[in-house]
Amino acid sequence: MNEAPVTAAADNKLIEAKASGPQTAVPGKRKGPGIRDQWNVLPFLVFFIGWELFARLNETMAWFNPLFLPPPTLVLEDAWLLTKSGLVTESILSSTIRIAAGFVIGCLFAVIAGVLMSKFRGVERWMSPILNLVSPIPALALLPLFIIWFGIGEFPKILLIAWTTFVPVLVYTVDGFKSVPSTLIRSALSLGASQRQVFTRVMIPSAIPNFIVGARVSLGLSFSALIVSEMMGAKSGLGYIIVDARNYFKISNMFVAIILIGLEYSLFSYLVKLMERRVLSWRKGGMREAVEK
Repeated sequence: MNEAPVTAAADNKLIEAKASGPQTAVPGKRKGPGIRDQWNVLPFLVFFIGWELFARLNETMAWFNPLFLPPPTLVLEDAWLLTKSGLVTESILSSTIRIAAGFVIGCLFAVIAGVLMSKFRGVERWMSPILNLVSPIPALALLPLFIIWFGIGEFPKILLIAWTTFVPVLVYTVDGFKSVPSTLIRSALSLGASQRQVFTRVMIPSAIPNFIVGARVSLGLSFSALIVSEMMGAKSGLGYIIVDARNYFKISNMFVAIILIGLEYSLFSYLVKLMERRVLSWRKGGMREAVEK
């Protein structure tokens, strides 16, 4: 007789609990990065507007020679003239091919060497002293030797970029393999995984974050090697524009090349971050993930 009222009361309590209780049981949609986070152009606008105002004010006040710091509008005019002549397009294409080829080759050989050093202790024992000896040598010191050994062409430039990329990526990759928790390896072995499966499914995924960090660190060094190599024995490239502008004292052309270098580096850095976001989409952490908004 009393079963219906009891059931109705229980249903009402359940509805009230769902309405007033915490909503943690229902997974909410995570807000992705907004347009402001993806394309934050305000700092660039402030920088170039401040540069324009300061350069124009310097033309009036004559604090120093106005030729040393042309305003961005004048730099933009010279960039348009260089673009119409075809020099900017040719230089961007040449520099992009060099940095892409050298960066990929350096990362590839660094990963191969890192795998060998992590699997075979003898390889690490032989390679570590040699790397400690040659890794501090700057790219500018090696470029003349590369030109003497391999001549003036594309190969020494790409080789210099690859070497500059190789060392940081190798160091971070080896550190990534060494930092794999031993509990993960023991767990995989206890579940019947072979040595090959442990290496491919445990160690390599655990070392990928370190590899990407090494790639991001070496990217700036690779661009430095690119500009240095194009300043010596090159007929095209962004570094060549800087040297040619220096010879003819075209300061605005120097700024054109410098800005293009920064834009190209920003593009490559964005591509590396995009790869990191795709490959490491499973990794969450940090203050932004801990604090809910």
